[in-house]
Amino acid sequence: MTSSIKFIATDMDGTLLSDDKVLPTDFYDVFNELDARNILFAAASGRQYQSLVNTFEPIKDKMLFIAENGTLVMYQGRELYSSTIPTSEIHTIINSIKTIDNTFIILCGKNSAYTETTDIQALEEIKKYYHNLEFVNDLLAVDDEFIKIAVLNFNGTEQQVYPIIAPLYSQTHQVVISAKIWLDVMHKTASKGTAIKELQRIFDFKFEESMSFGDFLNDVEMLKETYFSYAMDNAHPEIKQLARFHAPSNNDQGVMTIIKEQVLI
Repeated sequence: MTSSIKFIATDMDGTLLSDDKVLPTDFYDVFNELDARNILFAAASGRQYQSLVNTFEPIKDKMLFIAENGTLVMYQGRELYSSTIPTSEIHTIINSIKTIDNTFIILCGKNSAYTETTDIQALEEIKKYYHNLEFVNDLLAVDDEFIKIAVLNFNGTEQQVYPIIAPLYSQTHQVVISAKIWLDVMHKTASKGTAIKELQRIFDFKFEESMSFGDFLNDVEMLKETYFSYAMDNAHPEIKQLARFHAPSNNDQGVMTIIKEQVLI
């Protein structure tokens, strides 16, 4: 069915990784087989680029990184694509988010991520996804090229943050719930899907030759830009409705199962 696949993109948390944040046991065996067949493999995540490189250190120069929900695409240490937000807009958005109780802000630049918080629980969560993280006294004083604002709320961003931020910014920016306790604000055109369209142009593969795996709302555009779109068994209901196909859950190594059954045949 899928012998024509030239490109595979997978989300990380809730998709490729188990709930314990571990890669599938046979991941590198499967990757090496894909590489031998010249099938491009991309990690497409809300995670920071440096965090993704850390996870895939042994093969970092053989794969693509669609980082920060598609706002930064890297290959062999080179930037292929990025989508930045003007500093003036960043400041306006940050000031709006600061009005929401129990909410932590991570300002994502190309060089590093930045936060003002000293909350131990929040920092523990933030450091899972942001390998390069700097504490600053004032986010508005940071000098970098900004690609995203990430928002953490342990009570749930769909209920606590989205209803406040979306009416203010969804017309001018991409506001996406990326996990139960995370929300991202990005450039209006930024998404994992936009990044994949750019990669289709650069590497000359087609929609029909593309496969992707996702579990949450930040995967919508990615699934739309790939014909072989898979929702994990543990996916958000909207993702299950959108995807053409279903995969076993992240804890059942669903991504590897589908690749072995449908691609490596």
